[in-house]
Amino acid sequence: MLRFRAPDRPGIMAALATLLAANGCDVRGAEVYGDDDTCGFFCRMVLTGSSPREELAAIIEPTARDLSLDWELRDLGTRLKVLIAVSKFGHCLVDLIHKREIAQLPIDIVGVVSNHEAMRKTVEWHGLPYHHLSMDRGKPAQEEAFLSIIEQSGAELTVLARYMQILSDDFSAKLSGRCINIHHSFLPSFKGAKPYHQAHARGVKLIGATAHFVTPELDEGPIIEQDVRRVSHSVTAEEMVAIGREIEASVLSRAVRWQAEHRIFQNGNKTVVLSSI
Repeated sequence: MLRFRAPDRPGIMAALATLLAANGCDVRGAEVYGDDDTCGFFCRMVLTGSSPREELAAIIEPTARDLSLDWELRDLGTRLKVLIAVSKFGHCLVDLIHKREIAQLPIDIVGVVSNHEAMRKTVEWHGLPYHHLSMDRGKPAQEEAFLSIIEQSGAELTVLARYMQILSDDFSAKLSGRCINIHHSFLPSFKGAKPYHQAHARGVKLIGATAHFVTPELDEGPIIEQDVRRVSHSVTAEEMVAIGREIEASVLSRAVRWQAEHRIFQNGNKTVVLSSI
């Protein structure tokens, strides 16, 4: 799979298609997007051919340089290594584990980090490493241990699956583009404890969730995916919590899948997700 971004200009696809065809590559799928606001061009191409990856990269490199491509070749058969962080609520974590086990997510889960012991039994039952990182020693020491686990596990993506800790600016910056978070849709209106109960008390009729890349700006990183469900006055606060958890799990798993399939480009303060449906 070849993916790239470039300054938008005529002839990019024509040049690459001609080059690839001349070297025995068949384009089996391609998604493109040109952004008029940023003047950027984005592309993801699925290729087949007999050339080894290193040889194909050497063939592409001169043309990529001429076209100012920011590009990479990926083997779609290689699963993304993912480290999951969770606190006490396991709905997003369990959904990711299940979808990995039934091959709906092309990922390898290399471990689970938590500031609580609540999910240990579930995680270890699935044969995954569980790292309890208590906050007793303070945030700097806890985050240093967290970063060490990321490095030692080889995790390419860290997923905050309802990890209820505010990350430091330094931690967020170090994981730029490699960390996805999920949160409910009530921010900034209903903050703190029991947001669904707060929303119920105000008669909210739409509930949802947002998956986004983590940045130092709390819950304001580039949005990857969102979804909503309509509810009526008859839905209880507890039912809203259950519906919200379903939405959070599905939105997060889609964002993780698109990242694992290398469909997501950060484009300033937003994202481009190619062929996400």
